[in-house]
Amino acid sequence: QVQLVESGGGLVQAGGSLRLSCAASGSIFRINAMAWYRQAPGKQRNLVATILSGGSTNYADSVKGRFTISRDNAKNTVYLQMNSLKPADTAVYYCNINIHGPIGSYEYWGQGTQVAVSS
Repeated sequence: QVQLVESGGGLVQAGGSLRLSCAASGSIFRINAMAWYRQAPGKQRNLVATILSGGSTNYADSVKGRFTISRDNAKNTVYLQMNSLKPADTAVYYCNINIHGPIGSYEYWGQGTQVAVSS
């Protein structure tokens, strides 16, 4: 059994910052890639940022230079630091983690956390 718990969403004015966290717990042998996705109302879920086990990162063009993904392997946690937020960043943010456990490697999703940016 693996659980992901997200935290850190909220309401912020344009230009502000938020930091999202997603902690994994349970039967974890190794954590592989970690990522953040977001889904705005009426739109599909899109990839925001990824971080591999070695630390390399990748970002959607819309967030490059404003968002930073990081991970703490000792805490099985992935973070998303979001700066210079825009109203277009308003969405539900989901973490996605690839975890190797007793029966193999699977992807798990967090419950989602709402981020709302006012103009």
